[in-house]
Amino acid sequence: MPRTVDHDERRSMILEAFMRLAAREGLHAVSLRGVAAEAGISLRSVQYYFETKARLMQSGLDALETISNERLSARLQSLGPSPGARATLEAYFAVALPTDHQSRQFHLLWTSYAMLAMTDPEISDRTFVDGPDRQQERIASLLEKGKSDGAFHATLDSEIQATILLSLIHGLGTAVLVGQQTAERAFASFGHHLDRLTAEASGKPDRDRQRSE
Repeated sequence: MPRTVDHDERRSMILEAFMRLAAREGLHAVSLRGVAAEAGISLRSVQYYFETKARLMQSGLDALETISNERLSARLQSLGPSPGARATLEAYFAVALPTDHQSRQFHLLWTSYAMLAMTDPEISDRTFVDGPDRQQERIASLLEKGKSDGAFHATLDSEIQATILLSLIHGLGTAVLVGQQTAERAFASFGHHLDRLTAEASGKPDRDRQRSE
């Protein structure tokens, strides 16, 4: 008897092949035929699951957001049942840095999609607004939790600091991706900013301010 096809597995296999190919050769170079060759299946099989290149491209973008959420969830679970606000923020940052093959592939594709969405009406540009908006809301909630726990100063403006922290996460991630910063220096820079927020809560003088006086 012929083996029953697991459609979810086959669809995931095609998406993985698409992302490998796109990360290696660029989104502009991807074709359904190329994805079929990368996956080792027929062109007809790719067309059966995605019909057109536009649908495959949008499915790839949706898959990237799912992957990002899964990586973050796994990182947070490794922290234990009740991680503090700072540890959680550091986990957000660690997941955002392209420090291994999988995370570099993610960042290359995410950046490529962001640029393509500016000119291609078939790629939704809302993902690059809605996703970061959700991230910013989560970071602001973490800062509020940190204020309640005494980790951050009670007068800290969580909305403004969430904007700053999200900008650091994205900016330093890109800097590491292109080789302008090392991962170690990026971690140190992010930690330095959190140190300043913590120092304000503890009443300790900021070291940079001390040096300038």
